[in-house]
Amino acid sequence: MSSITAVPLRAIPRAALIALWCGIAVLVIGAFLLATQGTKAQVAMAEAPEAFLARNAERSGVVTMPSGLQYKVLQAGNGPKATAQDLVIVNYDGQLASGVSFDASAKHGGPATLPVGGLIPGWVEGLQQMNRGAKYRFWIPPALGYGPQGAGNGVIPPNALLVFDVEMLEIVARPPGAGMSIPGMGNMDTPPEGMPPQ
Repeated sequence: MSSITAVPLRAIPRAALIALWCGIAVLVIGAFLLATQGTKAQVAMAEAPEAFLARNAERSGVVTMPSGLQYKVLQAGNGPKATAQDLVIVNYDGQLASGVSFDASAKHGGPATLPVGGLIPGWVEGLQQMNRGAKYRFWIPPALGYGPQGAGNGVIPPNALLVFDVEMLEIVARPPGAGMSIPGMGNMDTPPEGMPPQ
């Protein structure tokens, strides 16, 4: 006759069970947040710019211009505002509505010197709201951006809503009738590659 050896069972400590269930909960929540973030980006890309801008206009601090340009002052500046004839030195980050960054001054080595009047209409109008030291966020509808043609070999799709964070570092006034040629910078009537031309 065979004998059965009894194996004593020990209870799993309560702390270990709690740690196990907490770990499972963290994994589930992390997966949910990751899926939600991806879904938000897809919804933002699928949402018509007009619908996004209508919803965005209701947010606190968002100003809507008659042209449709929207902006929010992230940090107030001081002094006179830029004009269409000025050069400005700015830091910027451009994103699609999904939050995907398509261009930034940091990608080009730092602040950019740009002709206010030589940019896409949304930038021309937005920069003229800013003064030195200001930081703004622009929401640029397609009609004030790249419209139905898009830009950047498909990087900016047709009829894309553009979001730019812009920091105005300096405004350089040009004398009336002066060209945009700056020693060492070439002809500035055409913005550098990657920046929104008119």
